[in-house]
Amino acid sequence: MSITDYASLVASARQQEQPQRLLFTFTRAEAEPGGQGKSLTPVLCADKLPGELGSFEQLMEESTQMPAHWDVVFVAGLAGSGGQPPAPQQCEAPLRSMVKAIEEGRIDSLLAFDRSGDLLRFA
Repeated sequence: MSITDYASLVASARQQEQPQRLLFTFTRAEAEPGGQGKSLTPVLCADKLPGELGSFEQLMEESTQMPAHWDVVFVAGLAGSGGQPPAPQQCEAPLRSMVKAIEEGRIDSLLAFDRSGDLLRFA
């Protein structure tokens, strides 16, 4: 299944052979020193089972309760095994790796959405 938007991401996660847990890293765009572009700074991480997710509008509504503003959310899937999704504690190390990858600009393996729910493409 081709992922073209948030709804297709959730649908794809629900259809995987092994149950998935989706990992989210919310980031804030900040001006680079000297005004030469912007960087994305992680502000919050979360993990959710696909069954816990609804529309992008529902994700936006839930995110209004976060303590920090965000501009771009990065998403990755984490597969379970033996017909069981990963336990929440199994998400900690992959989420730390996501944060590090974002901080280092290694985002080519992550999906990203802006606050409008548009899938972003980075060159």
